[in-house]
Amino acid sequence: MVSPFAPNDPAFIADPYPRFAQLRAEGEVHWHPELGLAVAVSHSACSALLRHRALGRVWQDACPVDSFAAFNLLHRNSLLENEPPKHTRLRRLVATAFARGHTERLRPWVNTLADQLVDTLAARIAVDEQADLLKTVAEPLPVEVIAELLGVPAPDRHLLLPWSHTIVKMYEYGLAEDRRQAAEQASAEFVAYLRELIGHRRANPGEDLVSDLVSVADTDGERLTSDELVATAVLLLMAGHEATVNVVGNGVLALMRHRDQWDRLVAEPELLPSAAEELIRYDSPLQLFERTATAEVEIAGHHLQPGDKIAALLGAAARDPEVFTDPDRLDLGRSPNPHLGFGAGIHYCLGAPLARVEVTAILDALRRRLPTLELAGEPERRAEFVIRGLRTLPVTA
Repeated sequence: MVSPFAPNDPAFIADPYPRFAQLRAEGEVHWHPELGLAVAVSHSACSALLRHRALGRVWQDACPVDSFAAFNLLHRNSLLENEPPKHTRLRRLVATAFARGHTERLRPWVNTLADQLVDTLAARIAVDEQADLLKTVAEPLPVEVIAELLGVPAPDRHLLLPWSHTIVKMYEYGLAEDRRQAAEQASAEFVAYLRELIGHRRANPGEDLVSDLVSVADTDGERLTSDELVATAVLLLMAGHEATVNVVGNGVLALMRHRDQWDRLVAEPELLPSAAEELIRYDSPLQLFERTATAEVEIAGHHLQPGDKIAALLGAAARDPEVFTDPDRLDLGRSPNPHLGFGAGIHYCLGAPLARVEVTAILDALRRRLPTLELAGEPERRAEFVIRGLRTLPVTA
């Protein structure tokens, strides 16, 4: 059987959207023998599978289990990898902690940080005639924001990004064994660090989210366990950081290649909120999100038995002409924009408000400080398919 697409093909990774359009024209759901699951390509099918209660996140330990103790611990206890009733309890507790004003508390700090990082970018361009926007702005901002959110001391923050980059490699298909072992080592180091941080916050609470996660209690007085606290903190870093970096990287690249939209943003700052949504839609930082059937279910005519897997191809859903007018066009004023970039249903991203603050802060700083921004060379793209992003983004002004 021919695969719908080759996830390791550099040409496909460079631009998967024409192939997605072909697949949508052929049908809403396709079997992918190489991945061992069905893939949904229409917006309606992706939306249905993300919301259907008979399709859940059913965690399966990385094997051999004894070799991946830390990696598996992070996911067994993760909000993302559990279904009700455990998910209901976890989400209620984490949402209660988040609702204590953390996004608004951080908003002015994030805006200031974005200005500082873009100033650094501008200074490097002035000296060297170009600079890497990814390394200078897109990567450092979200990791600093998550570290500030969690209350990670400044001297330790350099540890977080290498851990995150190494762990998320495990979400790709066909990963080499040495990278799997590296992901476990990073997981173990991160778990050990967070246990120490959580212990410190129990004894010395502050205004950070970890302090609130430690103290928040359910209606019956039950609190998050130590393992759940660790898993929540790691999820916030990996999901929050990876998504924001790649929205900014993919998004700024799209703006540089669609000059009319960049010039429009420079002239119309009121477009910032809708611009952030459009950049998430136009080149999705997460291309595939997997679900497992817990009961017999049908999605767009495709039948699944309990245990069968199906994935939403979010990048394909985001270019569906049945939902988005002229979907291959970048339109910063697009409204409505019902993209699925933050998920849907009970697993909708809790950190979406903070991610929007980060993306709009960076875009605003760039449009004000560097209105003549342009590419200084061809960016290098990451080789992975599931998490879509760039390795470099050279710019000048």
